[in-house]
Amino acid sequence: MNNQIYEIAQRQLNDYRSTEPGMCFSKKDFSLNVEDAYAVQDEITRLRIDDGERVAGYKVGCTGPGTTKLFGMKGPIRGTLFDTEVHKDGVALDARSFCNLAVEAEMGIKIGAQGQILSVFPVIELHNFIFRGPKKSLSELIANNGLNKGMVLSKKSWEKMPEMYKENSVLSLEINGSVVDSGNLWPMDGGPLSSLSWLNANLAKYGLKYCGENIILGGTALGLYHIKPGDTVNVKVDGQSAVKCFVSLLAV
Repeated sequence: MNNQIYEIAQRQLNDYRSTEPGMCFSKKDFSLNVEDAYAVQDEITRLRIDDGERVAGYKVGCTGPGTTKLFGMKGPIRGTLFDTEVHKDGVALDARSFCNLAVEAEMGIKIGAQGQILSVFPVIELHNFIFRGPKKSLSELIANNGLNKGMVLSKKSWEKMPEMYKENSVLSLEINGSVVDSGNLWPMDGGPLSSLSWLNANLAKYGLKYCGENIILGGTALGLYHIKPGDTVNVKVDGQSAVKCFVSLLAV
């Protein structure tokens, strides 16, 4: 790692913690290639671990048609998940903890010690939905950790082996009781194995691997949606409520 990567990572982490993520990219003369963007992400991870946080897993992002169309670029990309940002079903979120809070409905994958799938389940992924560069880029997306700011887990009763979900099951996202998007459970042909295969290759390239009990967010076929104070988010599978979160009215 060179000093420039370290300095960018420090700046990125400070801005993230100040709820002003990615300020580096607002500079006209600032740019990173994809390799350096991953180096920044991984150095931020090291810094967060040094501060007492723990890696809870990884995300595969920019996979489905919804996010690909929204961002105007094609992934996949990898992000890192942290234990301090894992929430339980029904959590009340404070919008002041986010920068332009947005959500995705998707499926999570729990991994065993030998890398096997222990279960899959619905989640709400939380985001700081902001790009600061003059043009959206994979490098900005990667250096900002796939825009991730945590996740909300469904109840244990939803943790099942993949084959326990129907092939034609529908994942839907409701905001304030209205369905805003719906689609397949998985964004890529091959389901969770496709997401894991891509992630394995990406992690190996950077000398990393996931661990037992890690949670992998496999990407989504749905889009990314802004939410605001007072909103209720409900993710359903085949019409059954699986995981909810609320945005506190006290937030501004």
